[in-house]
Amino acid sequence: MLLSKMAAEGGGKEMNEIKTQFTTREGLYKLLSHSEYSRPNRVPFNSQGSNPVRVSFVNVNDQSGNGDRLCFNVGRELYFYIYKGVRKAADLSKPIDKRIYKGTQPTCHDFNHLTATAESVSLLVGFSAGQVQLIDPIKKETSKLFNEERLIDKSRVTCVKWVPGSESLFLVAHSSGNMYLYNVEHTCGTTAPHYQLLKQGESFAVHTCKSKSTRNPLLKWTVGEGALNEFAFSPDGKFLACVSQDGFLRVFNFDSVELHGTMKSYFGGLLCVCWSPDGKYIVIGGEDDLVTVWSFVDCRVIARGHGHKSWVSVVAFDPYTTSVEESDPMEFSGSDEDFQDLHFGRDRANSTQSRLSKRNSTDSRPVSVTYRFGSVGQDTQLCLWDLTEDILFPHQPLSRARTHTNVMNATSPPAGSGGTNPGSNGNSITTPGNSVPPPLPRSNSLPHSAVSNAGSKSSVMDGAIAAGVSKFATLSLHDRKERHHEKDHKRNHSMGHISSKSSDKLNLVTKTKTDPAKTLGTPLCPRMEDVPLLEPLICKKIAHERLTVLIFLEDCIVTACQEGFICTWARPGKVVMAFSSLECGTVK
Repeated sequence: MLLSKMAAEGGGKEMNEIKTQFTTREGLYKLLSHSEYSRPNRVPFNSQGSNPVRVSFVNVNDQSGNGDRLCFNVGRELYFYIYKGVRKAADLSKPIDKRIYKGTQPTCHDFNHLTATAESVSLLVGFSAGQVQLIDPIKKETSKLFNEERLIDKSRVTCVKWVPGSESLFLVAHSSGNMYLYNVEHTCGTTAPHYQLLKQGESFAVHTCKSKSTRNPLLKWTVGEGALNEFAFSPDGKFLACVSQDGFLRVFNFDSVELHGTMKSYFGGLLCVCWSPDGKYIVIGGEDDLVTVWSFVDCRVIARGHGHKSWVSVVAFDPYTTSVEESDPMEFSGSDEDFQDLHFGRDRANSTQSRLSKRNSTDSRPVSVTYRFGSVGQDTQLCLWDLTEDILFPHQPLSRARTHTNVMNATSPPAGSGGTNPGSNGNSITTPGNSVPPPLPRSNSLPHSAVSNAGSKSSVMDGAIAAGVSKFATLSLHDRKERHHEKDHKRNHSMGHISSKSSDKLNLVTKTKTDPAKTLGTPLCPRMEDVPLLEPLICKKIAHERLTVLIFLEDCIVTACQEGFICTWARPGKVVMAFSSLECGTVK
């Protein structure tokens, strides 16, 4: 009895051991301890408050070759560092900028990569009390504070992102279930805004701000019931996917404010969402402990993945690890020569995404694709998943063509899935990402908020939005060329206890409560046995506290947990030899 108890305890200890490396078919991923970022002076962990630790990246195009910058929040603090990745050890003693806030905490942030330079970057920061701050951590300036008096929304900011292709428009989601479109050039006004209905649909409504002069917010979206936990723009910036606490995914045409499709979680709220690099698929995670794959074109669930033991907090596609093969319709075998023109880094990602785009061309050869995505959760586990053609195209015959893995330093093709994809499925629905953009930039707070062409001007996006809503209301969203800067706010401003006499009473959306029992078994929420069930390639415990960040970069994977530790996992073959001695150890 004692021996069996000891064996059980030993097994439990092994299960709870933190992994520092893991192996996939493309090779070994290794945790680089010298590349860990955190508070310079670590303090005892006290859950760091209820707001998750988040990480944002931006590249400032520094000619020195070290242009990556990193921003993360822990508790009341916000840090901005040079990110050295797998190349050099992190220097925590020299943050470029550090801010400590009073009365409120940072909850999310996002860089504008269109305007980022070595001398200046624009960073949006959302707060637990509802405000949004625009800062420049290089110049160490505070440009503007939005919703300062909390007249627009008093609830926590859950997600903030720059509108793709715009230098001045940004979108903010709140735990109230509302989203707001802002322009950095406009003020918010000194009184509570008045709204007029622009468009209304099933469980959503969009309002414009009624005022004599243009002011923020430009638009107010009310979506579903409960908190709006996250949103993500499609790779071409035309569509917006939102996940809410009511368990629904809702996908909108952002320009025309039209609802494209919906999906219901198997259980509980949905917490995270991301798009595939070509915009064909959306992956969602939430309180049902599942990852769910939804087809944008077919508007249906095509697979679920079960590997987590608790809520899934982040899902993200890996644009640098994708299996791709072109094959002639008359041939039944592939050739390694098809991949000899691929290069490492961003060239490789460009080549991968260009091949993904060929699936939408009727005059190109069929292309076989396997998507790689990852997920992290409150169970402290990292899962990696492959979405293969037997799932994507279950009714297509599998070809004998070999499938190659497009990944750094991959030396052998993966065993497994093959198949060809018809050049066109005959569907007239426009798929976001038909014209696949460059690799996802590091300027996104979450890796799956892709942007449109980097060279496009903000006025182009503003004009598109204005054209989309002009049928319903007179609304000018064009950027003003002249720039008006308000007086800088104090860095350590107190924002948590501001009283307001106004209250937002304009929630005109008709909210129809959906009985989960009635949606189960319908296209909104198919039963578990009705869709394929994915198993993770790897499922490893990598932290002591719940994981809140997962970002795929060209040479590494970045994760973070609620303790405030930002970890770098070198991809196979990318470990710098100078530090290899630090990373030796048994394979776990």
